[in-house]
Amino acid sequence: MEYKENSYYHIYNRGTHRQKIFFEGENYRYLTTLFLKNSARYSVTVAAYCLMPNHYHLVLKQKQLGSIGSFLRTTFNTYTQAVNMRLGISGTLFQGQAKGKEITTDTYCLRVIRYVHLNPVAAKLVTSVEDWPFSNYLEWVDKRRSPLVDTELRASYFPNPEEYREFVKGYRMEKERSDMSDFLFDEE
Repeated sequence: MEYKENSYYHIYNRGTHRQKIFFEGENYRYLTTLFLKNSARYSVTVAAYCLMPNHYHLVLKQKQLGSIGSFLRTTFNTYTQAVNMRLGISGTLFQGQAKGKEITTDTYCLRVIRYVHLNPVAAKLVTSVEDWPFSNYLEWVDKRRSPLVDTELRASYFPNPEEYREFVKGYRMEKERSDMSDFLFDEE
């Protein structure tokens, strides 16, 4: 896929044969450190992310002279090698290359970010979006600090954290899931 400067993309992938890609809490933390390192290296903004036991969702923006493709390759190759070494296994963790869709409107971008943040609730891993530590929802509502959030995008639409929190609370899972079918894969 060719990525355009200053465009947002929903990027997602899952474990090969729908198997786990995260085996312990340290795996999640390590991947977020790779996001931080490689987003600076490849001029990519991480607007939103959610790491699930067997898949992930990212909303990324390629900045000027950036490379989402290089960010993804470097990040997930490094992650796979580290997990394989730590667990004494070999081979790929992921089901082929990551899939990606360009997000072409602001409204759709906000809906995708909300969908990404609510993924653990939809999967019944938690009852409240604030209980899942492996997304940047807490950054969006100012409950945790990290550079892994697009503060400019957030401030453009939600001048205060409570407005985004209400936007997330207003999500109607069934309707938006069908409306967003082009951005999803079967996560079961």
